[in-house]
Amino acid sequence: MAIVVMEQDSLVYLRAEGISVPHAFTTRQGGVSKDHLASLNIGFSRGDSRENVLSNYTILGEALGFTPNQVAATRQTHSDIVRTVTAKDMGRGITRSPFPECDALVTADDGVVLVVFSADCTPILLHDPVTGIVGAAHAGWRGTAADIAGKTVAAMAALGADPANIHAAIGPNIGQCCFETQSDVPEAMVKVLGGQAEEFIASRDHSYYVDLKGVNKALLQRAGVRHVEVSRLCTCCREDLFWSYRRNGDKRGSQGALIQCRREAKV
Repeated sequence: MAIVVMEQDSLVYLRAEGISVPHAFTTRQGGVSKDHLASLNIGFSRGDSRENVLSNYTILGEALGFTPNQVAATRQTHSDIVRTVTAKDMGRGITRSPFPECDALVTADDGVVLVVFSADCTPILLHDPVTGIVGAAHAGWRGTAADIAGKTVAAMAALGADPANIHAAIGPNIGQCCFETQSDVPEAMVKVLGGQAEEFIASRDHSYYVDLKGVNKALLQRAGVRHVEVSRLCTCCREDLFWSYRRNGDKRGSQGALIQCRREAKV
């Protein structure tokens, strides 16, 4: 199984072959936003017009099979907070008032679409094909160090999912090639993962380079997830496809990851 690039007209997104419900890791291509937000900006806090952002959600929805009113979005603060979404929450953060702070969402309610936002941080999508339960997590390095991946799996399990059945996909983020840090980041990875973290840390010229995809995959596996697909794409390297906080600073749009609960899609 792999994470593959999909193209529909001008819309470009990524999907995981192991996840059978509608989902996407978005790119910057295929929307209506302009200038440095061109073109598929899905963040309302980037200075874009509300009309443009809603149009971008409509474009995604037409490709995947949902409407903006079905979407529930995180209000991210690099926390380890996971919130459970119900059908009554549809539209929160998109067409009506947002949730309190959280960096991950889970749901067992049919039709609900979960969205998390990213620029260099690690987006994670999860699906249990037996129960239909889904989850979405935003794992920056602080969230990774707080094991938000494992906590999202635990929240899905609390709804009835079996971690052994969950299929997870780790989307594009800043790769180890570009994620240059000081010692605080690798120290945080060792704290959460122990000695296993060393295989995801490289040092060069008094700096450290951390593989956040690798750390999050290990954390998912520790939580009992057996099926994990990982994108090889780096948001910092691929300016044609992604915005990057490290490369663009605040002059950028937001890409993200979406997944829809489809209870009838059981296998």
